[in-house]
Amino acid sequence: MISLRQDALTIIDAAIEAVLPEAAVQAALKNRAITKAVTVIAIGKAAWRMAEASYAVLGEKIKQGMIVTKYGHSQGALPKFEIIEAGHPIPDENSVLGAERALDMVSDADENEDLILFLVSGGGSALFELPQLGLDLSDIMEITDQLLSRGANITEMNIVRKHLSRVKGGRFAEACGQTELLVIVLSDVIGDPLDVIASGPAFPDPSTSAEAFAVLDKFGIAYSAKVKAAIEKETPKSLGFCESIITGSVSTLCDTAAAACEALGYAPIILSTEMTGEASELGRTLASFAREILMGKSSPYKLRPPCALVAGGETIVHLRGKGKGGRNQETALAAAVGIQDLDHVVIFSVGSDGTDGPTDAAGGMVDGYTLDRIRSAGFNPGQFLAENDSYHALQVSEDLVMTGPTGTNVNDLMVVLIGEGK
Repeated sequence: MISLRQDALTIIDAAIEAVLPEAAVQAALKNRAITKAVTVIAIGKAAWRMAEASYAVLGEKIKQGMIVTKYGHSQGALPKFEIIEAGHPIPDENSVLGAERALDMVSDADENEDLILFLVSGGGSALFELPQLGLDLSDIMEITDQLLSRGANITEMNIVRKHLSRVKGGRFAEACGQTELLVIVLSDVIGDPLDVIASGPAFPDPSTSAEAFAVLDKFGIAYSAKVKAAIEKETPKSLGFCESIITGSVSTLCDTAAAACEALGYAPIILSTEMTGEASELGRTLASFAREILMGKSSPYKLRPPCALVAGGETIVHLRGKGKGGRNQETALAAAVGIQDLDHVVIFSVGSDGTDGPTDAAGGMVDGYTLDRIRSAGFNPGQFLAENDSYHALQVSEDLVMTGPTGTNVNDLMVVLIGEGK
């Protein structure tokens, strides 16, 4: 089991290394003949590393820059850059401050002399926020919190947030006027839709006010007259010239994980790079695959140990309790139930950003004796699941995966490792 866990950590390290943004950002910039003065705005969980990569290429061509990232994700001062750490997944006052400063910078740009380089990564929806005139941040925070707790998916979340914001849904690009705008995007959304990643601040918004109201109605969320007035203002449906480059995705994360599995002697299969749905259901499904393979049952994949099942995507958690955790930890804890007492199996689920939900863990890694360790410590695993308290459950069993902030963000990675039995 120790060997399986060590192999799992090796796979995690290799996969995350492959989706760090530096090489991709530098490749996007190195062959460009940039002669204008550059203003860099970097937002999201990977903002610091993307900004650092841009500085390595552009150097003194950068006249000013702004980094808006999650608390704990900055890695120190960078020349020419202001750095603001802000709230995620709920925006806070620093989210507003960062967006205000970014708008101040681009409003000073000269359309003939300047280039705006906009570096976008996952988490930007919360980290980069400026309420529409007439709204307070508390209005957006309240609605965002309700959408999260009721299980809204990322698309539904963004439809609403775009219509409440002065920077989302193409409105940041609109504020740049006629100044040349180059956008480099590290995708954390399945399918890489530019209008969805970070709520599409530099891309025309296909969603409508009517759709935003429909999302609120679907989840039974009441709203004030001022929220209604803000949503009724349509987002831009077309924008001037703006070049967007997508770099990095969950496909790279999964492909690298599969290659690392193979190098370690596990025959890999990528189940999907578009896993969605309830986190606990995914955990149970992964566990059932592991159990069937170990029992020698036939399956579409015809796998025999040692083997690995690899998946990527982004699940959701419908909150029923008041515990602490994230979708990856919930996936792992639910999987532990399904592989109870099984030898030669390790299942992990981790966020590529290194911070799963509002916790300091990247996710969880469980085996057939995770539940025994929880019970031996005097706790009830079922109660932890019922309370959505996966963090404390996995803390007790010593099954949290702690990477620290990684500086990237391209969805989640789930892997089932199955070793050879005796």
